Amino acid sequence: MDSPPNSPPQDPQPDLPAVTEEAPREPILTLPLALTAYILLLAVIHLRVLLPPELENWTIDVFGFIPQRYDSSLLNLQIPGGAGAKVWSFVTYSLLHANLTHIGFNVLWLLPFGSALARRFGAVRFFLFMAVTAAAGALAHLVTHEHAMAPMIGASASVSGAMAAAIRFAFGRGSFLSFTRSDADTAAKVPALPLLRALRDGRVLGFLAVWFGVNIIFGVGAIGVDAETTSVAWQAHIGGFLAGLLLFALFDPVPRVRSDAADASSQDVSDRI
Repeated sequence: MDSPPNSPPQDPQPDLPAVTEEAPREPILTLPLALTAYILLLAVIHLRVLLPPELENWTIDVFGFIPQRYDSSLLNLQIPGGAGAKVWSFVTYSLLHANLTHIGFNVLWLLPFGSALARRFGAVRFFLFMAVTAAAGALAHLVTHEHAMAPMIGASASVSGAMAAAIRFAFGRGSFLSFTRSDADTAAKVPALPLLRALRDGRVLGFLAVWFGVNIIFGVGAIGVDAETTSVAWQAHIGGFLAGLLLFALFDPVPRVRSDAADASSQDVSDRI
């Protein structure tokens, strides 16, 4: 038998390195523009500490929240700011801070909760929400400190309101406190549960218990400042928190969960509300 012709040797193909495409990694924390602007505003306003002491104290008296401004029995009491301060100080006090620790602590809590809320609300709603919760905190402080002369300053009421609003959707499937977290923008747009249904969620109740316990015991955040003492206005935190929890739906642009679909949309890997 004739042997088959020898075929020319084939050049072995060189080994090529395998190319694997990695999915783009999302930064652990990215700040939306509205929150970045808010934090920069707090930082710029805090530069007032570089002013001479007399002028710095004047800014606190004019823009801080002083309950005694509203005491009608003190007709001859002259507080800097006049009648206008009775209006603007309901909000402006929240832009002032006692020191870097004070402002840093508030910003630290704003990073996760404020980021989600700013993405969800958009800039206009976000700034309006922060102003409304600040005013609610001031009102709670006024009711509980009717004749106090010490100015209250700090963004803690607004920060507390942002935290309360965020937990309305934070534990839903794909949201930022869920085990099945989506990207930041998608996580911020998870439909929120109705308030009564949210208050039956064990995770929300646990968050509420821890938050109220910490604030009542330690009261870290909004600070009252006078010449001799520094005290914590924890009632303002609670006022801002309740306002954020109860008024969230008035600001929320994301369509609400239907009652017949609420259970499915709010579950995460734990399969419980």
